[in-house]
Amino acid sequence: MPPRKKGSASRGSFEKAKDFKGTVKKLWKYLSKHKIPLIIVGILTVISTIFSVVGPKILGNATTELFNGLISKYSGGIGINYSKIGKILLILLMLYIFSAIFSYIQGIIMTDISQKLAYKLRREVIEKINKIPFSYYDKKTNGEILSVITNDIDTLSQNLNVEATQIISSIATLIGILIMMFSIDWIMTVITLLTLPLSISLIAFVMKKSQKYFIDQQNFLANVNGDVEEMFSGQNVIRAFNAEDKMIESFEVDNEKLAEVGWKSNFISGLMHPIMTFIGNLGYVVIAIIGSYFAIIGRITVGNIQSFMQYSKNFNNPISQIAQISSVLQSMIAACERVFDFLGEKEEKEGTKKFADASNIIGNVEFKNVKFGYNEDKIIINDFSAKINDGQKIAIVGPTGAGKTTIVKLLMRFYELNAGSIYIDGHNINEYKKSDIRKLFGMVLQDTWLFNGSIMDNIRYGNLEASDDDVIKACKTAHVHHFIQTLPDGYNMTLNEETTNISGGQKQLLTIARAILANPKILILDEATSSVDTRTEELIQKAMDKLMEGRTSFIIAHRLSTIRNADLILVMNNGDIIEQGTHDELLDKKGFYYNLYNSQFEK
Repeated sequence: MPPRKKGSASRGSFEKAKDFKGTVKKLWKYLSKHKIPLIIVGILTVISTIFSVVGPKILGNATTELFNGLISKYSGGIGINYSKIGKILLILLMLYIFSAIFSYIQGIIMTDISQKLAYKLRREVIEKINKIPFSYYDKKTNGEILSVITNDIDTLSQNLNVEATQIISSIATLIGILIMMFSIDWIMTVITLLTLPLSISLIAFVMKKSQKYFIDQQNFLANVNGDVEEMFSGQNVIRAFNAEDKMIESFEVDNEKLAEVGWKSNFISGLMHPIMTFIGNLGYVVIAIIGSYFAIIGRITVGNIQSFMQYSKNFNNPISQIAQISSVLQSMIAACERVFDFLGEKEEKEGTKKFADASNIIGNVEFKNVKFGYNEDKIIINDFSAKINDGQKIAIVGPTGAGKTTIVKLLMRFYELNAGSIYIDGHNINEYKKSDIRKLFGMVLQDTWLFNGSIMDNIRYGNLEASDDDVIKACKTAHVHHFIQTLPDGYNMTLNEETTNISGGQKQLLTIARAILANPKILILDEATSSVDTRTEELIQKAMDKLMEGRTSFIIAHRLSTIRNADLILVMNNGDIIEQGTHDELLDKKGFYYNLYNSQFEK
């Protein structure tokens, strides 16, 4: 297996967030479209929190009433007023019920917002995939892109659903507790607040340390996804070359790195809770001592002591929650940053705003001094020039790496030229809309592409408006109709995800039928018959000859016997045309083509 392209995380050094604030601003732009529901969520969360915060104070009143009743009973008074205590507890029960109802409603609204956001982001990512230049996919693995669609958007959606309301609730709880504590006794409140600077300092320190690990965790997760995707898609190759151990070893390297940064991120963020609990317990002990003294001197009631101690114990809970949320928030922002980075990738650009009309194109093609390299520092097409008239059958031949397939990719504007120009019917291809240019072509490539679906749907992909009869007619022309009829369910047979339930030659036949159905003005055949036997090749060649009548056709072939009847053969080597002419003319020259042709018959 060739070495897999790694993401940035594989370089080993830990990354910092490129633009934390900028990512939050971009996220808010999406969320701002749901302002009214978010405001409602905020209001409901605050009300629910207020009801919960007021609860201990009311419970303290019940405790005070019970304490006073006991004292009165032992003093010979009227004793405990159960009616009053019952009313207090009933009020408390109603508060908690309303708090739960409001919390439930805001949960439903927030879930709806988060799912709509995930839906919108997934849709934008899918649309973006079709707009990004092909050069982007030369640098990224399938796993990295899949990770954006699945892991990153899911992380954003799930955490936003829970953590957004939790942040509001924690802040409201913290403020509410402070207000209730001040209403009981300001001295004890100030003592409690003395723990706050220490808590905030620890939170800031832990956040700073753990952020970089959360970012790397997302990056290494993308690498692991890439390994798994390759193992699934390349099972035949892996087993054929006994490369199972090598692939597992590669997976183990990425998995160990993911486990390492995952452990560090969770360990560091997990320190927040025990540290905050320890600080809270220290304050709780101090408050218990001082509160007892104040109760003895009559400064506060017994019920207020209970309420304040409960508030004191709960005071660090929202701070601890905010600390925990901050670690999850870092993971969410790291995932969000990757999504926005992908959506921010440069898109294919059209050369002009005024496009030439492509509806009446005949098929004249001209290459003028074309220069191109997938990387600017490595040019593979040096100075390619050729003129093809409409209806001509052009064969492009040459050794592997000569630039044959690259020429076709440039013709369809999959990549932009470094220099030179390409013309169709006298217009620079940059003057046509890319989608119009690509509609002109019908392609049959060496690497077949079929999707998980019925044979009928796969062939109809060439012309979505075609009827079943049109599909069958195209299949007969491609000499694949008989083969399809022998399959279980015939045209309705479902091809599996990897199309392993039919042979390579059969897949090629189906793609040829799809190209015939498309009825294009210009044909591109890149090793179209490379996966079929000799007898089938002859049948396909006849069908192709019929299909190519009146159409400009580009045929890329290593088997030179298939292009003897081409109108013009372009012989390429090292990115340049070194010979051109008909089959017989090139053989008579006894040059590069002559040697290339005869090498096929050498034993």
